[in-house]
Amino acid sequence: MPRVKCPKCNRDETVLRSGFVRGLQRYVCKFCNFHFTLVKKRQKNNVSAFRKHQTTILDIAKAVGVSASTVSRALKNHGDISEATKSLIKQVSIEMDYQPNPLARSLYSRETQTIGIIIPDLENPFFAKVLSGIQHAASTAGYKVMICQSNESHKTEVANLQTMMQNWLDGILVCHTKETESFEHIKLQLNKGIPIIHFDRICEEIDTSRVLLDNENGAEQITDHLIDQGCLNIAVLAGPKHLYITKKRLEGYFKSLQKNNIPATPSLIAYTDFSKVSILQTVDLWLSSENPPDAIFCISDNSAIITMMYLKKKNIKVPQEICVAGFGNDYTGEIIEPALTSYDPYAFKIGQSAVELFFDQVISGDRAATKTKTVIGKLLIRDSSLRKK
Repeated sequence: MPRVKCPKCNRDETVLRSGFVRGLQRYVCKFCNFHFTLVKKRQKNNVSAFRKHQTTILDIAKAVGVSASTVSRALKNHGDISEATKSLIKQVSIEMDYQPNPLARSLYSRETQTIGIIIPDLENPFFAKVLSGIQHAASTAGYKVMICQSNESHKTEVANLQTMMQNWLDGILVCHTKETESFEHIKLQLNKGIPIIHFDRICEEIDTSRVLLDNENGAEQITDHLIDQGCLNIAVLAGPKHLYITKKRLEGYFKSLQKNNIPATPSLIAYTDFSKVSILQTVDLWLSSENPPDAIFCISDNSAIITMMYLKKKNIKVPQEICVAGFGNDYTGEIIEPALTSYDPYAFKIGQSAVELFFDQVISGDRAATKTKTVIGKLLIRDSSLRKK
């Protein structure tokens, strides 16, 4: 039988047998007083046997002849484990194709390094840009994201939140649906201590960290611009009345009218559910009125593009007869003819800011401490509203 070499000093003439540990032959080197066991060749050559199930620390401990805690400490490079033992354990872990279990680690640390995202519509270019900003900021910090789409359904949003809570996420970023008027599902989870960050469509009745668009100022700038082009009968195509963004953008619109001494006309303010049907019904109503608008400010680019296409179908010239402006800077606004005037809210930065607020709460250790951040955007004037060249 060939001599056994000591893995520490590499001598074989000083190695003696020293009993058995968990069914494996144990050896002792008299030269360096080091005790060790060896993985049998049949175990090494039959690695596939270990791949029938996920290799665990217990499997490695059994193969090496040490305790599971020793394996755990060796794989984490603890100083109380000798270099020879660490080397042996790491070698065996490679042979057995050991992969750390992230679920087991999260059970121990109560952290998953994952952030949940609930977003209304992934096909909407604005939300797609926000998501891109979130993913960039999260991955840079070593975090993963779990994305759920609510499809503008309150019921789906509630179900998404429940699913995320079952996955022990470290925090959740939420943009509410156009249907959401009750926030009991958010209040319930906040009581569990998990950081919840709102962005864009926020909840005003709950104190959470939030990222806001520059809604009021952006709407004011758009209305100022339309007035500067000679428009005095400016209609507003708004969203659902309860939405935060609807309220704030209307505030900016009214502020501009008041500043320019133009009286507000209630019939020129319409609330829609963002659907094509409700948008076209509203535009038809305005066009058939005794005093039709000379400009339409839509609080979303999608609504503005639907409006422009309908006006062109009706042979109404944009901007010569009716100016049109939107909010959001969707990429489709640049390729439509004429190009759409819009307010760029910097969606990518909004996503980054939401992740930053999450980390602020986690790093501070005070998950109840909330902050509000407003991302300042930029007015982009294009041909859909330019009467003065």
